[in-house]
Amino acid sequence: MFWYVLKLLILLPVICAMIWGTLKLAKRLQGQFGAPAGSEKSVKIIETTMLSPTLRLAVIEFHGREILVSTSRNGLTRLAEAPARVREAAPAVVVEPAA
Repeated sequence: MFWYVLKLLILLPVICAMIWGTLKLAKRLQGQFGAPAGSEKSVKIIETTMLSPTLRLAVIEFHGREILVSTSRNGLTRLAEAPARVREAAPAVVVEPAA
C-alpha cells in the first residue's frame, strides 16, 4: 500500500505537468500551421469581448471589411458590417543623444 501511495504522489504531479506543458505548447503553436510562409492572412480577428460564459462578440476583418459577429453554442451570427478602419502604426521612439 505504501508503494502505491508513493507512486501516486510522484506520478500525479508529473502527469499534471505534462498536460499543462501540452496546453501551453498548443496555444503557442496555434495558427502557425495552415498558411504558407510569407503569405498574409485574409481573415484577422481584431477584437473579442466576452458577454457571458457562452456568448462572445468578435470583430473580424475580411477583405477590407470589419464584420461584427456573435458566437455562442448555436454557432456564429453576423450582426453588423462596416468598412475597415485604418490602423495607425505604433509611434516610433526617437532617442536623441545627450549633449
